[in-house]
Amino acid sequence: MPGTITDEIEIIDAGHGGGTDVPAGGDDDGEGSGGSREIPQRAYFTVIQLGLAGIIMFFMALTSSFLVRRGLGNDWVDFNFPRVLWLNTLILLASSFSIQVARRHLREHEMAAFQRWWTLTTSLGILFLGGQFIAWRQLAAQGVFLVTNPSSSFFYVLTAAHGLHLLGGILALFWVSHRNWRRSRISQATAADVTSIYWHFMDGLWVFLFALLYLGR
Repeated sequence: MPGTITDEIEIIDAGHGGGTDVPAGGDDDGEGSGGSREIPQRAYFTVIQLGLAGIIMFFMALTSSFLVRRGLGNDWVDFNFPRVLWLNTLILLASSFSIQVARRHLREHEMAAFQRWWTLTTSLGILFLGGQFIAWRQLAAQGVFLVTNPSSSFFYVLTAAHGLHLLGGILALFWVSHRNWRRSRISQATAADVTSIYWHFMDGLWVFLFALLYLGR
């Protein structure tokens, strides 16, 4: 399974944690105070783009399997779609809004407001994962489990795979808000931008999966 955003950024940042002091929200191009050149900002965006490409391939493979398996045989059984998933979708969409507000406050160096909105985004992400667990409990109450039929199997696999990738995004959110940025080669502003790209992608991916599971159940 593709790595999380935190893993990808740390690959570039590894071994440089004790380098130049970079103020939060500053530029990470140019020369550091110790004479060592900063890693270009575009390198981090290249890494996240490659990571997202791998995630797209992974979920497209699952989607293709879903569509092919659904068209085979008569064992594809419909089940009651958990209503909590509608609320979960709204929660995740709200988190995309809150992360944008947080980034705006960071650009304006309003750190207290940034922390509030960034923490709200993190909380919404955790709330979404809790809602997914509730959805699984609702299915279990119907007697629908992972191995009950092909449709339920794909539901559990797709939602679990997305949940694991979203968990990686939540870890990245914590990383952005709690790291000591004064001893990092990547600025907090760049890290926030890269993390927001991943987060928006996870939101869009969930909307796609939600439509696939709802219409294809």
